[in-house]
Amino acid sequence: MRRLILIAIFFLSTLQEAVGEISQRVVDIPTRSGVTQQILLLTPTTRRAAVILFAGGHGGLRISSSGDFSWGEGNFLVRTRQQFADKSFVVAVVDASSDRQSEPYLSGYRQTAEHVSDIKAVIAWLRSHANVPVWLIGTSRGTQSAAYVATELSDDAEGPDGLVLTATILTDNKSRPVPDLPMQKLKIPVLVVHHEQDGCKKCPFSAVPDLMKKLYAATRKELLTFHGGNNVGDPCEARAYHGFNGLEQDVVDKIAAWIVVK
Repeated sequence: MRRLILIAIFFLSTLQEAVGEISQRVVDIPTRSGVTQQILLLTPTTRRAAVILFAGGHGGLRISSSGDFSWGEGNFLVRTRQQFADKSFVVAVVDASSDRQSEPYLSGYRQTAEHVSDIKAVIAWLRSHANVPVWLIGTSRGTQSAAYVATELSDDAEGPDGLVLTATILTDNKSRPVPDLPMQKLKIPVLVVHHEQDGCKKCPFSAVPDLMKKLYAATRKELLTFHGGNNVGDPCEARAYHGFNGLEQDVVDKIAAWIVVK
């Protein structure tokens, strides 16, 4: 009897591990002529949705063939990629495209037709391979990518199924901040996630209401706010309140729950 019990325990443990198994690989997706868009893909066994994660800064992650990052490992969305996968989301962390693999990477490029074409190809690839809704999630300067792509594809059947903006760029003298984009065109669910104590001058919490007002056409919208955690170093970097330092699991949990609401 004891032997049978041990076998049963081993079988159940193995089954649980199999169900929770998450595969990881690097994928190069053809986009424009002679250009590919590299992603780090995490695929859980159970799939509720797919999320495309846009890091902030210059966006040049330079992902190696083994899935290592030359830059950006500490970025909020990069460092929480596994936590999103644990929530049964197919995760695609996007690098700069193959023709932007040197400085300035995505700086000055996030709001271009070429960038839209690259991400549109990723959306299509995920839909065909995962057969689940595809959402865009950006953080800091990554919100300028995610929001721009969403607005440019707002009338396109191949656009995203939803949008999440975390630590949104709300004011900027180098390129259009998110509120200056035609956010009123969006007819998809939009979730805005912001830290009340974000000390980055480009992301003042006081400017969030102006962004929310522009989302009147969204099929569903909400502002999720957070307070506390750890605040270390440059206020615009990922280990400050700006990057939800110390609050990662709570933020991911709430984003994940919001995405899957019917």
